[in-house]
Amino acid sequence: MSKPNAESEKNERSEGDAAGKPPIYFVAGSKGGVGKSLVSMAVIDHLQRKEQETLLVETDTSNPDVWKAYREETRSVTLNLDGVEGWIELVNACAEEGERAVVVNTAARNNEGVVAHGDILQNTLGELNRELVTLWVVNEQRDSLELLREYLERVKTRVFVVKNQHFGRKFEIYPTTRLKGEVEARGGKDLWFPELAARVADCLYSRRLTIGRAMKELPLGDRAELQRWRNACAESLAAALSP
Repeated sequence: MSKPNAESEKNERSEGDAAGKPPIYFVAGSKGGVGKSLVSMAVIDHLQRKEQETLLVETDTSNPDVWKAYREETRSVTLNLDGVEGWIELVNACAEEGERAVVVNTAARNNEGVVAHGDILQNTLGELNRELVTLWVVNEQRDSLELLREYLERVKTRVFVVKNQHFGRKFEIYPTTRLKGEVEARGGKDLWFPELAARVADCLYSRRLTIGRAMKELPLGDRAELQRWRNACAESLAAALSP
């Protein structure tokens, strides 16, 4: 068998690079209480069920619920994205863990860090060979959309607006705004995030359970509800999480 020459090896590497590395999923909303942590858990669970290795970046340093649940089963780091150091470390982590999809669970105040330092990540996406995909979690209040408008002014990649059904099933304001058109022009869309029974969600948080562990440890009825929700999440989030 002939030995490949340097030029052919270079071409093979270029073709491999062109395929791109797994995305960075930025779960955001810039306010507390909209369900970002549960969305992050659903994203991680979906990726792992697809056998995609994952890196969790927990940036909600004051209330790191996702990290506490997943730290023993998923490669994870905690970073503070309020300052420049955190953004530098985020880029480095994305570079070092190139074969892992990155799930960033953000703190309530994430827009402040994005405005001040977000270009550090955006300007390195080409070299990282990754796409930045934002899942912007909203409730039915107008301030969720005002914060989204601020975010869209700074971040120019695909954004999916995740409407958390825990807060209702109408969401009448968003469809009437220009934001919807801007999101769709970038290749994003709005998605429904299914509600999980409160008793099951409480178990996940209070016992620091991953969704996978909960599927083994919770009582049968609770597991049945969790599986229903798990399947609904996979269907609802498919547009954002598919390659």
